[in-house]
Parts: sequence; structure tokens; C-alpha cells
Amino acid sequence: MKKEIPNQNVLSNLLGKERLEAWNAFCDAIDSVYEMDKLWNDGGKKWDYEYKYRRGGKTLCALYAKEYCFGLLIIFGSDERSKFETSRNQYSDKLQSIYDDATTFHDGKWMMVEMEDASMIDEIMKLLTTIKRTPNKK
Repeated sequence: MKKEIPNQNVLSNLLGKERLEAWNAFCDAIDSVYEMDKLWNDGGKKWDYEYKYRRGGKTLCALYAKEYCFGLLIIFGSDERSKFETSRNQYSDKLQSIYDDATTFHDGKWMMVEMEDASMIDEIMKLLTTIKRTPNKK
């Protein structure tokens, strides 16, 4: 666990203005449809910070930050992989390619989407709300 949770100023210096705006847009979009526990952690070897959305012991997704880079990780279990593969034509070629290139581990397919801006927000939210977990916010 990181000693201190980063504030907007720390994240702005780390990510840069445009990526921080994308980070905040994704957080706002997720928060608007999900009631989740939000956990800050150390980002491991490759990232400075991890911001994870979890509920009931299951992770919805995690946002990662490092210098001038913002990533969003979605882990697909076998049922979720089947759902994506059945509906893959509803997603952009870019997202399909990221999914296809993602590494599959024993616990699922780990899809990391590196974000330059918020241009993929609608598509990622569609993926989260239709494949990963039904929205739970009233």
C-alpha cells in the first residue's frame, strides 16, 4: 500500500493534464453507475499507483498511473471471455485488437488499455456494464 493517497495535484504532475482529465472522466463514469469500494495501492513494478474498483471480493477494473501514462485493466474470467467473444463485433477494431493481444493467465485474460485521452470511455463503459458487471447504482 502506498503511504499516501495521491491528490489531484500529484496525479496531474504524474500523468499530465490531458491524461488526468481522462482519468477523472473514467472515475466519474464508473462512479455514476456503480457503488464500489475504491482502493489505492502501490502500482507494483511497472506503475506508481493502482486505483481499484471492487465489490463483494470481485474487482470490476483497476486504473494505473505512472509518468505520463494511464492504464485501465480489466480481467475477464471464462464466462466474461465468452460474452466478449460472442459480442466482439459491437466493439472497435482497436479494442478487439487489445483484447486479442492480452495475456491469458490461469485466472483470466488480463486486458490493459493504455489511455491517451477519454476517447474510449463510452466503449469501455459499455464493456464494463454489459460484460463485466451490471450497474448497481440507483
